[in-house]
Amino acid sequence: MTLTTIDGVNIEADIATAVVDRPIRGGVVLAHPHPLYGGDRFNPVVDTLFRELPASGFHVLRFDFRGAGGSAGRHDEGVCERLDVAAAIDFLAPFNDDIWVVGYSFGSIVAMNVVEPRVSGWIAIAPPLTEDSSVLAGHDPRPKWLLVPEHDQFCPAPRVRERSRAWLSTTIIDVVGTDHFLPGRVNAVAERVAVLLEGFSSSEPL
Repeated sequence: MTLTTIDGVNIEADIATAVVDRPIRGGVVLAHPHPLYGGDRFNPVVDTLFRELPASGFHVLRFDFRGAGGSAGRHDEGVCERLDVAAAIDFLAPFNDDIWVVGYSFGSIVAMNVVEPRVSGWIAIAPPLTEDSSVLAGHDPRPKWLLVPEHDQFCPAPRVRERSRAWLSTTIIDVVGTDHFLPGRVNAVAERVAVLLEGFSSSEPL
């Protein structure tokens, strides 16, 4: 399918509908890692979430950021990419009262800079927070879950804790024994995301 952003960019996307024999819990927008380093909507982490979350009762939409994959436009360092996330929310909103935005790596930073009122909360997987990271969701009272690999090359758990300590409603979950790319832990991360979206709060390490 194709989404059109508010600034007229056509975005390639896929939708996976909730499994029919389960109550529909809401919708999830998935945001992929950095497109200049090979990230797109078929990234293994994003793909696993896309395939697994419908079984938990969620409609799931993944898309290619502008300039990536089959999407039009040009990469904009996460600025105009926020409009891509907003277009995905616009598509899901008529069918869901409960919409979560889940981002991996670069996608998590873009996701947390979209504080659209229809969003219930955010899940950030391996967020590469920089020293001057100031995401808009940081001071928003809606829930944020940060799943942080123990050996993340770009921003390990102690640094994430330091750089997000002033954020509101934020819980950090350590993903032990793995790095930023989550080798061997992708399925476990997808399972924890499903549990969080189902409303079972937990800060236990993975």
